[in-house]
Amino acid sequence: MGDFLTVAYPWIKSIHVIAVISWMAGMLYLPRLFVYHAESEPGSEKSETFKIMERRLLRAIMNPAMILTYIFGGLLLATPGIVDWGSAWIWIKLAAIAGMTIAHHVFGKWRKEFERDVNTRSTKAYRWANEVPTILMIVIVIMVIARPF
Repeated sequence: MGDFLTVAYPWIKSIHVIAVISWMAGMLYLPRLFVYHAESEPGSEKSETFKIMERRLLRAIMNPAMILTYIFGGLLLATPGIVDWGSAWIWIKLAAIAGMTIAHHVFGKWRKEFERDVNTRSTKAYRWANEVPTILMIVIVIMVIARPF
């Protein structure tokens, strides 16, 4: 398996990066949709449109992208010589990925609340929530590219 992973490494890494970009696009856009949705009247045509947009974004883009990120990221982790498990950067990156996954599931929970017209958060809360994936993304990129630890 190690020989296959080494030979396929450029393709695995390419698919992983594409999946991460797709996941991040959704992670940055969904909370912005929540801001606009929170400003609309529950049950209105505008609100119903946001429900469709949010559901499609989460189910058709974000969920598959997250799954592909994990699959191809796992293959990268299994590729011989790629990760020095004694370095701190990989553990910090994995912790940030765990945080991104938690944020993803929290956003999914919020989407279901909007679906039921039971939003209890302000637009300000969603604006702050929009910063979480950004901060985690910065940490992840620095850990992978600069590997400061």
